[in-house]
Amino acid sequence: MADTTASSQTGSGGFDVLGFLKKGLRGDVALGIGIMAILVMLILPMPRILMDIALAISISLSVLVLMTALFIKRPLEFSAFPAVLLIATLLRLGLNIASTRLILSDGAEGTDAAGQVIEAFGAFVMQGNVVIGVIVFIILVIVNFVVITKGSGRIAEVAARFTLDAMPGKQMAIDADLSAGLINEDEARKRRSDLEGESNFFGAMDGASKFVRGDAMAGLMITAINLIAGMVIGIAQSGMDFGTAASTYSTLTIGDGLVSQIPALIISVAAGLLVSKAGVEGQADEALYKQLAGNPQGLYMVAATAGVIGLLPGMPFIPFALMAAGAIGLGLTANRKSNEAEAEITAQSVQASAETEAAEAPIGETLAIDELKVELGYGLLPLINDVEGRKLTDQIRALRRTMAEETGFVTPSVRIIDNMRLGSNDYIIRVKEMEAGKGMVKLKHLLVMDPQGAQIGLPGDHVKEPAFGLPATWIDDNLREEATFRGYTIVDPSAVLVTHLTEILREHMAELLSYAEVEKLIAGLSKEHKKLVEDMAPAQITRAGIQRVLQNLLKERISIRDLPTILEGIAEASAHSQHIDAITEHVRGRLARQICHTNSGPDGQLPILALSPQWEQAFAEAMIGDGERKQLALAPTKLHEFVAAVRDAYERAAAQGETPALLTSPSVRPYVRSLVERFRANTVVMGQNEIHPSARLKTMGHV
Repeated sequence: MADTTASSQTGSGGFDVLGFLKKGLRGDVALGIGIMAILVMLILPMPRILMDIALAISISLSVLVLMTALFIKRPLEFSAFPAVLLIATLLRLGLNIASTRLILSDGAEGTDAAGQVIEAFGAFVMQGNVVIGVIVFIILVIVNFVVITKGSGRIAEVAARFTLDAMPGKQMAIDADLSAGLINEDEARKRRSDLEGESNFFGAMDGASKFVRGDAMAGLMITAINLIAGMVIGIAQSGMDFGTAASTYSTLTIGDGLVSQIPALIISVAAGLLVSKAGVEGQADEALYKQLAGNPQGLYMVAATAGVIGLLPGMPFIPFALMAAGAIGLGLTANRKSNEAEAEITAQSVQASAETEAAEAPIGETLAIDELKVELGYGLLPLINDVEGRKLTDQIRALRRTMAEETGFVTPSVRIIDNMRLGSNDYIIRVKEMEAGKGMVKLKHLLVMDPQGAQIGLPGDHVKEPAFGLPATWIDDNLREEATFRGYTIVDPSAVLVTHLTEILREHMAELLSYAEVEKLIAGLSKEHKKLVEDMAPAQITRAGIQRVLQNLLKERISIRDLPTILEGIAEASAHSQHIDAITEHVRGRLARQICHTNSGPDGQLPILALSPQWEQAFAEAMIGDGERKQLALAPTKLHEFVAAVRDAYERAAAQGETPALLTSPSVRPYVRSLVERFRANTVVMGQNEIHPSARLKTMGHV
């Protein structure tokens, strides 16, 4: 029995019939079969009954496409229209060729040689008059080809061009809304997808409109061929007289032309509606009624004009009177709806004013500032839509993640806007609306630098690298291989901007750590460490004091990621001292392992320059004040000597390829740092209590 069942399903040759039928029910397989059937019509003859069925499908498909284009709310809802247009055009061409074969081969048998649909169309339109049929057909072709097809094609071309031109600005608006927090990542991704789909749609419509034009021309040529060749075959081969041949073949030819041109005309109207609907929200009937019948004054003017025309001598009164009455009726309806809408708006405004009378919206909302902002010249807008590499927004998002891992807190969102007052290739980076840095990048160029600090030997624009002020050169992209061969450092335009932004973030990290950000960090702690904060704040130190300690650490580029250890150090120090600098120094001692690891070289050794005993004594003697209120009062001559000594020591270390930390005693470290940061902002100054026992020191000399 098992063998019998298997045999019934697979057939004699092992072919799985049921499996094939199940697959045949799938839409993709059915579509493939349909396309192949259309291609078969171009080659093999078709019976008359199949011709009638195929023509009915063609007409029904065109009506379905028109209704779909009419009732959709946005053009992107019918994004498959270009593909549908191609399939419908191919179907009509296949039917034209199949009907031509029937007309030329069986036309002598009568007007039903190509099927009853073609016969009915020809007889109904011609009404026994060949000239009328030909004229009606030509007019339909002219209307379709010259008016509708040409107009919709022009609209599609202009829409595609302006859509592509507007993409950078729209993309920037999406990224700006995302950076400002007005939309989330999912909404931004959806808007980008819609923007890309809109561009692809209008671009495809621009090309698809050419199918309609070609179809109209092909229909006109096929009709002429059918009429002339049919009469020649009928008279020369079938022995028909001229009148009979003209009547028979003209009926078949005009019927065939109308059957193909009417669906083509409907599809052209659908294409025109679709491309002209751009920018109009809602269904076509709603938009037309709202925009045409929504103005009572215009409708009253129409009624008056129609009434005056109906009263003119010789003019039929009834049609114009009906138009005037209809316009008055629509005007009264529109006036009533307008009054209702105004009354509703007035009621809502009264209610809103009553609710906000006691508490007016604060003007301070307009004073909100952006923590971080990047302003781009118009020539740099393509950085946001870079399709070849990573987008600027993606690079900034990755930068924020990296900075969060490096510093211990998430930096504010970066808002990107265009600034037409800037040069086309210029940019400005602002921190709290204040200019923190600016520079220039050139698209389709590369910024190359010599690792030795020398000037580049390639042709280009010699500039200073904006982040570090190193000599660099903008070269053409086609010189990349030569620059690589010479061992130069190569940086892409977007990477130049992101690198500059990175250094500015590191420089202003302490300023960006607001009280609100500190509260977020504390809220993310474990339950036990939250209890520690509750115990010491505000009993020992305020939350603002904790913020000041964290800012002091960030100012010297010490990560606050190990927040529990920092809070423990604050709790220990604040029990004995309320001086923020003293608390900070104690916390730095608790972070000794982290500080040593951060400043160690690739070989695991920590290079240091020790402050000499003479300078240690000089700083100790220059202290004035009592207790924690001590201040440094170093003589100007001594100050100049110290600056020169530090510069000389670091130049010697740089010649050996090292960037050491300056090691001092804990008591003078803050004061030494306050001097050094004025002329070497990134120099690390460490106290001896910050040297972890496991650190491997590499002494580079002394100051």
